Amino acid sequence: MSAQEKFIKIKGAKLHNLKNIDVNIPRNKLVVVTGVSGSGKSTLVFDTLFAEGQRRYVESLSSYARQFLGKLEKPEVDSISGLSPSIAIEQKVNTRNPRSTVATSTEIYEYLKLLFARAGHTFSPVSNKEVKCFEIKDVVNFINSLDEESQILITVKLSASKDLISKIRTLMQNGFTRIMIDNSLVKIEDVLKSPNDFKLKNVYLIIDRLIIDKNETMADSRIADSVETAFYEGHGEIEIIVKHNDVQQKHNFSNRFELDGIKFEKPSVNLLSFNNPYGACKRCEGFGNIIGIDEDLVITDKNLSFYEGAVVPWRSEGMTEWKNNFIKKSINYDFPVHRAYNQLTEREKQLLWNGNNEIEGIYNFFKYIEEQSYKIQYRVMLSKYRGKTVCPDCRGVRLRKDASYIKLVNKNNINLDFIFSGKYASINDILLMPVETAFNYFDKIKLNDHDEKIANRLLLEIKNRLKYLLDVGLGYLSLNRLSNSLSGGESQRINLATSLGSSLVGSTYILDEPSIGLHPRDTEKLIQVLHNLKKLGNSVIIVEHDEEIMNSSDHIIDIGPRAGTLGGKVVFEGHFNEIFKSDSLTGKYLSGKMKIETPLKRRSWSNFIKLEKCSLNNLKNIDVVFPLNIITCVTGVSGSGKTSLVKGIFYPAIQKASGNFTNLKTGKFENISGDFKSIKSVELIDQNPIGKSTRSNPVTYIKAWDSIRDLYSEQALAKRNGFKPQHFSFNVDGGRCEQCKGEGEETIEMQFMADLHITCESCKGQKFKNEVLEITYKGKNIYEILCLTIDEAIDFFADKANISLKLKPLQEVGLGYVKLGQSSASLSGGEAQRVKLASFLSAGKNTEHVMFIFDEPTTGLHFNDIEKLLKSFNSLIANGHTVIIIEHNIEVIKCADWIIDIGPDGGENGGNIIFEGTPELLIKTKNSHTAKFLKSKL
Repeated sequence: MSAQEKFIKIKGAKLHNLKNIDVNIPRNKLVVVTGVSGSGKSTLVFDTLFAEGQRRYVESLSSYARQFLGKLEKPEVDSISGLSPSIAIEQKVNTRNPRSTVATSTEIYEYLKLLFARAGHTFSPVSNKEVKCFEIKDVVNFINSLDEESQILITVKLSASKDLISKIRTLMQNGFTRIMIDNSLVKIEDVLKSPNDFKLKNVYLIIDRLIIDKNETMADSRIADSVETAFYEGHGEIEIIVKHNDVQQKHNFSNRFELDGIKFEKPSVNLLSFNNPYGACKRCEGFGNIIGIDEDLVITDKNLSFYEGAVVPWRSEGMTEWKNNFIKKSINYDFPVHRAYNQLTEREKQLLWNGNNEIEGIYNFFKYIEEQSYKIQYRVMLSKYRGKTVCPDCRGVRLRKDASYIKLVNKNNINLDFIFSGKYASINDILLMPVETAFNYFDKIKLNDHDEKIANRLLLEIKNRLKYLLDVGLGYLSLNRLSNSLSGGESQRINLATSLGSSLVGSTYILDEPSIGLHPRDTEKLIQVLHNLKKLGNSVIIVEHDEEIMNSSDHIIDIGPRAGTLGGKVVFEGHFNEIFKSDSLTGKYLSGKMKIETPLKRRSWSNFIKLEKCSLNNLKNIDVVFPLNIITCVTGVSGSGKTSLVKGIFYPAIQKASGNFTNLKTGKFENISGDFKSIKSVELIDQNPIGKSTRSNPVTYIKAWDSIRDLYSEQALAKRNGFKPQHFSFNVDGGRCEQCKGEGEETIEMQFMADLHITCESCKGQKFKNEVLEITYKGKNIYEILCLTIDEAIDFFADKANISLKLKPLQEVGLGYVKLGQSSASLSGGEAQRVKLASFLSAGKNTEHVMFIFDEPTTGLHFNDIEKLLKSFNSLIANGHTVIIIEHNIEVIKCADWIIDIGPDGGENGGNIIFEGTPELLIKTKNSHTAKFLKSKL
């Protein structure tokens, strides 16, 4: 590689706030681009470097292909050299498709479908025997495998009926000469002469008779012809009668895919696809949920055993007979009637709900109730237990019921309690497993030689992809987990695992804070994955604030020195060890010259809210106390149950308890107690966008735009023209540009091509009519105000306290670099979260007690911005509110007054309260992963 090719050289980058900078990024290295929020990192890496890579790729395509992709604008940069094909992996949860899952988005599902369609065996749910469809060659091979001198009869059973004699006559006309009646061979002509002499029961048509002679050369073709005839005459079913050494045996063969009176579908890819009408579950239509019997309503207390009355509808006098019947009959199946419901295995729960041939389960009971629903008391009873619930036919997997009959037959003993019964796993069982369990299953499985040849390559691809998911810390996710329920960090790491699975080399991978949502313990795994990506021969460029990732990088580029117009310069380039000596903000925090101070003392508390017996997803029936009027941090490794506890149970429970209407489904808990009546409202501040309209922006969200409109309507020229405040709004007709409706650009729909966004010709992108733009305040018109950053606007409106005070909270939460008119859609998740926080701070001191719940508010934040954020949290506490934070960032954890640590690990190994108390006491806890990383900061 020449010296020229060793670097990606960017010259004269000047997009947004970049100050005409030159950057040399080493190729085939792990490079971290860091700097304060708003300094220009994303502009350099995504809007310049990646945008140019994408543009060049599109330009390399044929003119025919380019017409479908639309024209990409060249970024404002003089030149970029040494750039290889680029792949950007962002934090956004891109899919809203209700059918997209972890398995489908990582392509694991495609390989699973193929694996089960080609190497799967169908088993009857009645007898648990394998359903086989025999071909002629299978029967020929069977006959050839018999001992020498064995006497063989190839027969077809004739069904007893009134017209059997006429049927036998037809067979004789077709050339057949013998039948067998009760094991005795007779000629058809004898039967037809005197039919009354024969009891026509167990009648078999003799297709052929032969004696096994291994030396006969033409035997195979004769046998094949006879078997083919037999299959035709027997409508797919034949019996081979073998007699050897006076021992007679019958062997049935069928070329129909049937067993136990059931006709089965042959395994195919379409049968195993829930995105295909053929394979989708008929009951839930491939969505996994139905309006049906809600488990949480039927079994309200999962700590009770069946005997103690866990099944609520069977407690009443009229229905106890169902309970008693179940107890009597379930003894034969070793059902533990005295064990708590939440300790039952999946198979035991299946028996309770679905029953079997002898036992009537809960679903049988509700079927009976539905049949009686013409009586009003039964209709009332049924409505009590209805809700949105997992489809009982497919158990949420979305596949039609008979897809679970197709299983992989392993030769070795794998001890897993497969949900869809039987000792072998179906595709449904695999999809309901966590990634870690699925990897262990495929790692151990041994197939027979025939299946092994088919499945070898498929198993390798599946194991590789599962391993990558494990490597990026997602072993706790179920393969059936919906993509739209993942956090931004999880979504990004799934995309990263998918990219790793494709094994590309010589590419430039660009990642946007992959450490988001990761506990420091899991960050170590992620670093290993990033280095593996580099070892394949790729350049890995990461926009990141995490100290561990910076430490493991080969090269650091620090953009700054500050945000917005004060940023956009390269303040440091080099190795991690050299940044300590630099004068950059990042260097000062990493070297310890600047640091986020630990509070001198923790706030005490007396009021609290207590939740008892919380169980949702992997939470293990925990009791937890949330203190009021202080900062509480909920921590734990990824997948330990933090979000399930706070957003799944606590948030909807406290909303309902404090009298606020919510249609959110609340996770299972037994009791809520404490001072919840003192909470007047609950604000969940997550990373969802702050506005759905493209015209929404930070300044309208915090209600400061109203004051600016009032100010402009008071100007002399505005009064003379009769302009009111609404003339300075881009949301209503009046002063806004009529052509673009205040958007500043027009979107031209190109049907099957990408939509085009072009600057409005009428207002030249300024959103307002010319007569409105003529009105100025301090020399700036209304559009020029929208182009100011928050910092600039605070200085500009210094003499207007009603405006500057509303803007001040945006500056305090570290958003001083954001422009007033920046579209909400362009804000990152972390920025959107801080705009929401600023809107509450700008409301001033509120006498009502509000509880604020933050979901990883440090997303996208530099150390310097975290310090500002913590000041905002302290302001909320000073105003008499309560702050609860789900967080992995050690700097925030060390500044909390109270910590609830959940774990010890993710998935099934999580869901317990490890610790509740102050950070100083947490570091003494031995089995807490958080404690190990917190120790060095206190």
